[in-house]
Amino acid sequence: MPDRIETESRKLLGRLRDALAESSEGQARLDKVVGLIASSMRAEVCSIYLFRDAETLELCATEGLDAASVHQTRMRMGEGLVGRTAKSRSVINTADAPNERGFRYMPETGEERYSSFCGIPIQRLGDALGVLVVQSKAAREFSPDEVYALEVVAMVLAEMTELGAFVGEGAALSARHTQPVLFKGTIAQEGASEGNVYLHEPRVVVTNPISDDPDIELARLRSGVETLRVGLDDLLSGNANTDAEQKKVFEAYRMFANSRSWLARMEADVGNGLSAEAAVEKEQSLARTRLSAAGDAYMRERLSDLDDLSNRLLRILTGQGANTDELPENPILVAKNIGPGELLEYGKALKGIVLEEGSVGSHATIVARAWAIPLVINAKGITREALNGDTILVDGEQGIAHLRPDEDVQAAFKDKIAMQTRAQERYTSIRDLPAQSKCGTVTALQMNAGLMADLPSLDGSGAEGVGLFRTELQFLVRNKMPQRAELSTLYRRVLDAAKGKPVAFRTLDIGSDKVLPYMKANDEPNPAMGWRAIRVGLDKPGVLRMQLQALIRAANGGPLSVMFPFIAQYDEFKQAKAEMDKAMARETILGHPLPSKLRVGAMLETPSLAFAPDAFFEEVDFISVGGNDLKQFFYAADRENERVRKRYDTLNPAFLTFLKSIADRCAKYDTPLSFCGEDAGRPIEALCFAAIGFKTLSMRPASVGPVKHLLRRVDLNEVREIIDASITAGDSSVRRAVADWLVYQV
Repeated sequence: MPDRIETESRKLLGRLRDALAESSEGQARLDKVVGLIASSMRAEVCSIYLFRDAETLELCATEGLDAASVHQTRMRMGEGLVGRTAKSRSVINTADAPNERGFRYMPETGEERYSSFCGIPIQRLGDALGVLVVQSKAAREFSPDEVYALEVVAMVLAEMTELGAFVGEGAALSARHTQPVLFKGTIAQEGASEGNVYLHEPRVVVTNPISDDPDIELARLRSGVETLRVGLDDLLSGNANTDAEQKKVFEAYRMFANSRSWLARMEADVGNGLSAEAAVEKEQSLARTRLSAAGDAYMRERLSDLDDLSNRLLRILTGQGANTDELPENPILVAKNIGPGELLEYGKALKGIVLEEGSVGSHATIVARAWAIPLVINAKGITREALNGDTILVDGEQGIAHLRPDEDVQAAFKDKIAMQTRAQERYTSIRDLPAQSKCGTVTALQMNAGLMADLPSLDGSGAEGVGLFRTELQFLVRNKMPQRAELSTLYRRVLDAAKGKPVAFRTLDIGSDKVLPYMKANDEPNPAMGWRAIRVGLDKPGVLRMQLQALIRAANGGPLSVMFPFIAQYDEFKQAKAEMDKAMARETILGHPLPSKLRVGAMLETPSLAFAPDAFFEEVDFISVGGNDLKQFFYAADRENERVRKRYDTLNPAFLTFLKSIADRCAKYDTPLSFCGEDAGRPIEALCFAAIGFKTLSMRPASVGPVKHLLRRVDLNEVREIIDASITAGDSSVRRAVADWLVYQV
């Protein structure tokens, strides 16, 4: 870049720094900024438009247009050249603005017919904040050097907006990170909690966007990049034993960090007056715009690599963002996404979790459910808005999070938590009583688990056993396959902690959204219906046998219940049971004690198994309906897809009739049957399941009390009559009929 342009750019940034340092209100700062830019660019007009809301841009300062139009002229996203710049998040630079597509003449601004237009998006790490515009009468495109200078200025404006430099009387924006914000997400785990934000990856705030000495900043930048590269080399050497696919990922990651063009662009930004931190963020924002719009899925995926590298470099340069080992009081974890291993490291001290991404079937969600803490997923934008220590309210019932709530919202939320606390106290009084309905029917209520930390809930919740112990979590949180002895010790601890209460161990259920870090992922078009669960076990019998042997040894001569997941046909059950027979024979040869009573069951998660031959129902020791998977396959509605998963009611007559047919077949052959899944823990659903013949329900520990409370207060014969009448009447769901009846019963 020519020395003159570099000098002018530095001069402009220096003048901006002085203007922003003055103790004036936000509007006065904005007014001064547009004047400085217009004179530096030799343009008749310079204007700053900022977002009033997500779809509306407002003229907030101008040099050259009618001052009376400030805070009066507004336009929608995509409207006019300014709106197009905001929507595309890319520069529009034209010498003939009136003939550009979408041009809008705004007579209220008193503007003349300006030929030249250059619109620069003001954005920060994915946040669209506004548009910087320069215009001139002369028909010319602004040169690449001038556009570059304007991009640098837009970067500074974004940083200063982040720091609240334009807050005050008449200004467009409120101070960021100070106002209440409501985030609407997806329900992943019910419950309500109040606490303080703890960011899994704390954001870095750049407080010095303009440099005092480019040479010093250049040295800081180069030193930071070198530290980053050394750290990545150490990371790669520390994972030398990973498989080829993982090595490719690490190598691609390191290739980004060693990119000469990346460093050269940042060095040029520093040379033009930005601080090292601001240069990193400028390139990060521009790359975000380019990569997120790329048609190539691979390039879009690389965006996360670039984000992570940039954030690492920013933390090195600023010293910010290193979380301490101490969690704040009542910590609410806020993250873009998180794996089960990372989540387990935080322990049960967390009071709630809010994720920008996530899914209702992820293992992080399963951990949250096991801990009975509220979880909201798909809360878009919360990691960019939240700061460590911010007050936050998590409402798992509605799938929302209130960040920095006002006093009225906090007061209402405290009342809600108090009501829940009183309800739990009521459930404690019936903890040791059976779930016996007025008709005399007793329904066994068990709990789902997957961690040792879950087991104390057996006594506290009043559950009669563990209807499902997920064994895959121990595989997911490791970097290599666990050893047989490790698993045997863990399973023994589970049985000891159960204190004689039954525990049903589900064998390894991986695949779909549960991919082992040390196992090559399969690129499947529909992984939920692909190579997963027992299909993996039967194709890799060594892993299945190892796990079965560990379970047999853990039983140590006592009773053992094992069930195989995702059985779709009788032959799969016979093959899996044959593997159990082989494991038993092997343990006999080795002289290890065999279980005093072995029960081998199957998870019914596909409609096909409900139509298996009678021989299957006669041979299997017990059946557990996996409600989450069965429901999605019955309705052909992906439970991870928010558009469709809520369309179909569990209590629709078709699904309820199907479940009853399963209960009837099991009753015919005296095959023990349970329902396991989220719906088992919802009182009305649980009531209907018990009424149609399910004698055992397995749910999260926190649901045992509410379900037992309702079951003890009704006659299941009457519930069955209500269900039958609703189905006969052609209702789309029996839910309303049962709920209306309950009003007069309980």
